[in-house]
Amino acid sequence: MRKAQIPLKCPILKQAHQQVPLKNPDEEEGNQALLGPEGRTRGRERSPDGHRSIWSQVKRIVIETSPTLLFTVIGLLFTGQLLNSVSHWQAMSRVNELIMIVPVVLNLKGNLEMNLSARLGTAANMGALDKPKTRNKIILGNLTLLQVQATAVSFIAACVAFGLGRLMPRSAGTSSPAASFLAPNTTVFDNDETSDMLFVFATRAITHAGRPRPNITQTDPGGLTEFIMTASSAMSAACLSGFFLGSFMCTLVVLCRRFDLDPDNIAPPIASCLGDLITLSFLGGVSSIYIRLVKTPVPLIMIFVLTAAAIGWIVLTRQNPHVRDLIFEGWVPLAIAMILSCGTGIILDLFVSKYDGFALLAVVISGLPGSVGSIFVSRLSTALHAAAMPILTASTTSLPGSSPAPSIKDRPHPSPRLVMITLLLVTFPVELIFLATLRALGWLRLPILFVIFSVVFFCVAVFSSLVIAQVLTNFLWSKGYDPDMYALPIHSALMDLIGQGLLVVCFEIVSAIGPNMKTG
Repeated sequence: MRKAQIPLKCPILKQAHQQVPLKNPDEEEGNQALLGPEGRTRGRERSPDGHRSIWSQVKRIVIETSPTLLFTVIGLLFTGQLLNSVSHWQAMSRVNELIMIVPVVLNLKGNLEMNLSARLGTAANMGALDKPKTRNKIILGNLTLLQVQATAVSFIAACVAFGLGRLMPRSAGTSSPAASFLAPNTTVFDNDETSDMLFVFATRAITHAGRPRPNITQTDPGGLTEFIMTASSAMSAACLSGFFLGSFMCTLVVLCRRFDLDPDNIAPPIASCLGDLITLSFLGGVSSIYIRLVKTPVPLIMIFVLTAAAIGWIVLTRQNPHVRDLIFEGWVPLAIAMILSCGTGIILDLFVSKYDGFALLAVVISGLPGSVGSIFVSRLSTALHAAAMPILTASTTSLPGSSPAPSIKDRPHPSPRLVMITLLLVTFPVELIFLATLRALGWLRLPILFVIFSVVFFCVAVFSSLVIAQVLTNFLWSKGYDPDMYALPIHSALMDLIGQGLLVVCFEIVSAIGPNMKTG
């Protein structure tokens, strides 16, 4: 465990650290205070639930995370259906890069919202959001920072999509530009096969370079006009999504704090789920407007306007002491996530059309474990910050007029193993509900042997997610990096890759010893 140095890299907490005189730091393990705000201080006041038993805290995390994870799975399904609809719109049909940019911009943009939720969750649990004046500065600073990041990542996504559009061959017989995006011989927009596009969302893969098909003919990959159209659409959608979703996440964290809920249990999965849904909605709507103006200078003007606005956001961010240093952090994990997602794209290319139901099942075996891991990362990061900052632990001097609060050591705290078991048990019924829903709606008929193996491999995926979350968070912390900025993008990309790899193994085993799960 690092000594009390890491919080100085977190400007939000650094401000609070400088406001109250400290006693000698009593270094705590970050694994304490994992199950709720009861084990953490609440700024001026302590939680009234501080003396709850361990099992009461376990009950609390179950109550808070279960509906959140269920909402996440439902959100992924809605996002897939929305993509299936948006992909038919005129803009997506005319500009190939707009379809290709979808997983790119969602991968990058979703990670930004998850980082935002993790930072605010830590700040809330540490009491930094309790004073209205400080809270307003922190929220405003994070929103301006989010606009800078959204503008940058959306432009990068446009460049990546444009480059792939010039490199990837397309079939002359392709009915939709999205077909070049998926595995060969995959029916993309048939109503009975919408899971192929859902898979693109659930995995948030960066690129899915298809293998050459027989009789492929090259098509015009698009020129400067298409790039301007793609960049302006992506930048506008990302900025709008950042404003509305960022404001929503800030409000959600503040409400969680006010109603004594732990935002670490709720915010990260919702940020990831709604980030995909809202960004896609804006991308479809904005591109439909810009396609009517494609032969006018309006899209190019919007690029310059949004770039100028980003410069203004940079100035405001640099003037905010709570977030000024964060503008330079978090870019490396985004790049690592992009690289890891290329492996996810390879799995998609090889197996999405090979196995019946592969894409739809990938939602639960990749997306859900990833969401559970994001909760654990956020909670563990908060605990590490709390342990390393004496002002926000029981080793601080009590404020005038208040009675000394009991030490964290004096309160019952479950072990990390119990936390992991709790989260694993929470996700298990969510998966069963998901599989039962698929069967009830007639979307997928699975043999009982496959269901048994899929449940086993799902548990392996969740366990792997939790272990990776703990190891990655502690490793980044030990190296002096704030997990709230660095851990979630890497963890999310790793779980996409690992989850789909486990799903492939599950299909192979069942096909070898039981019914054939291959499509042909």
